Amino acid sequence: MAEGPKTQMPARRKARKRALDVLYEADLRDLPPAQVLTTYLARLDRPLPEHIGYTTSLVEGVAANLDRIDELISSYAEGWTIDRMPTVDRNLARIAVQELLYVDEIDDAVAITEAVELAKQMSTDDSPRFLNGVLGRIAEYATR
Repeated sequence: MAEGPKTQMPARRKARKRALDVLYEADLRDLPPAQVLTTYLARLDRPLPEHIGYTTSLVEGVAANLDRIDELISSYAEGWTIDRMPTVDRNLARIAVQELLYVDEIDDAVAITEAVELAKQMSTDDSPRFLNGVLGRIAEYATR
């Protein structure tokens, strides 16, 4: 039983990375995330990895809640509009806010840490600090 959380974390991180890939492509191509998700899933080898279910729920959740998520990010990203943010950061923030607000089984600290870790790998040197600050403020708001 002790192995459960260890095996889930890498799977969830992979799921977040795949969700980022889909949301990034949808953002760049100005397409609905569900449409990009469908073509993304069609390109994957079968059987699909187990974490794809979480990827799908993240993408669908972000798509369903996009206006509210973007409104929060814009409100708490002091001095930044959603459109001025790097595409990677914007979509990492969207995934994390989806988890903060709508995924009860993910702790706020985990959602923030995961976004920051992916930003370290995939974005600018300033991105981890920026995301940590914005997401921390949103998490404070969400727990009120």
